[in-house]
Amino acid sequence: MPPDQAAGLRRRRSGVSPRCLHVFFDSADCTPRLLEALHRHGLRTLLLDIQGRVFADSPARSLFDWRQQLARGQLQTLPMPHGEGWHAPGARADATGLADLVQGYDVLVFDEAQDASAARMPGAARAAIVEVATANASPQRAYALLKTLFHLQEEIDIALLGEPATCDRVRDACAQFLDVRFAQAIFNAAHEDDAFAALAVRMADEETGRAPVNKTGSI
Repeated sequence: MPPDQAAGLRRRRSGVSPRCLHVFFDSADCTPRLLEALHRHGLRTLLLDIQGRVFADSPARSLFDWRQQLARGQLQTLPMPHGEGWHAPGARADATGLADLVQGYDVLVFDEAQDASAARMPGAARAAIVEVATANASPQRAYALLKTLFHLQEEIDIALLGEPATCDRVRDACAQFLDVRFAQAIFNAAHEDDAFAALAVRMADEETGRAPVNKTGSI
């Protein structure tokens, strides 16, 4: 058995909450590649379709919305090529009852909107992946999101995905206007030969993260 899969089994048996991975992608195109990389890493994943765009046209969606499913104590998940999915537009990681129903997974992938607050699931380690595209105002949106995560003053591992030079500029802005240590801790997956494989390794590691930074920043 691969060591990472064995670690996942130990985590589930010990009752430790799955790791929450909040992804902020401009489109849903990156999501299947990330799920495939996590699957290859030996991890059981659940994609939470918070924006309602992944399963928007799926005929297999449940008759009960996500709030009713939580109230009934049973999630109606959908099969995916690499893991499972849950159609839950507007749901949050701290939704009442959710943590108790996802203990069988290693990683929860939340497909978040760019302006989401990335609510925390009680007792769960967290990570975030921010896609930085070169078109339109993506770098500015990425910086604004990173600024929000910075001011949370919570331990969260952060990675950037996109064109390397653009990601570097976003990190430089964080170093200049927020905090140097915060910027240095951001992982730029754009410089990796296989960005999604590198993200799977890093995002699945519950030992990664950053200590809170007691500084403020503005731009």
